Amino acid sequence: MSLTPSHREPLAQEVTGKLSHAISSGMWAVNERIPSEQELMKELGVSRGTLREAIKSLAHVGMLEVLRGDGTYVRATSEIAGATQKLIGRHGNQHVVEVRLALDTQAARLAALNATDAQKGEMRALLADRRRAWEAKDVAGWVAHDWEFHLAVARASANPLLAGLYESFGDVVRSDVAAHSGGQGDGCPQEGHEDLLAAIEARDPDAAFETAAENLGE
Repeated sequence: MSLTPSHREPLAQEVTGKLSHAISSGMWAVNERIPSEQELMKELGVSRGTLREAIKSLAHVGMLEVLRGDGTYVRATSEIAGATQKLIGRHGNQHVVEVRLALDTQAARLAALNATDAQKGEMRALLADRRRAWEAKDVAGWVAHDWEFHLAVARASANPLLAGLYESFGDVVRSDVAAHSGGQGDGCPQEGHEDLLAAIEARDPDAAFETAAENLGE
């Protein structure tokens, strides 16, 4: 992908769009440091001031974080994810859990109505990977596959706004799953995941909703 601006709009605005697209497309991963100012100035063909204005704009919405003396890091893949992460940090755990409950249950209900065969297959594969990771005593891998399963359910909702909001809760979800993993004891905690997938495969939105609620202890 070329980052070269076309000058069809204010330069700083276009550079902001180019950087935003590079982040959302996965060119730079979350928590990865983006190229240096010198590299980006050369690639984009812009001045330091223009580049800094674009970076400041993305830092303001939470997509980037500038660490003085270190560099600039990706913190979110979209403006909505960045804004949500900022809000999460300002509110108590109970508020976060309540919002996550709303997202989880609605994602499950919509996934039961809209998930494609390919998406159902992806969910099944993720649960299999999740179980293998647990059996291998790979708790970090288990947490990662658990999160990917939840995210796959949100994406299967066919509501990109809901999926984007859910993705912004990634750190919260992973931390919660890790805290309740039970360590590397006997058996892989099910927490209704297989039941949730069964409801989605059966196209039963009510059962999917109820199972998702039960998974969060409601």
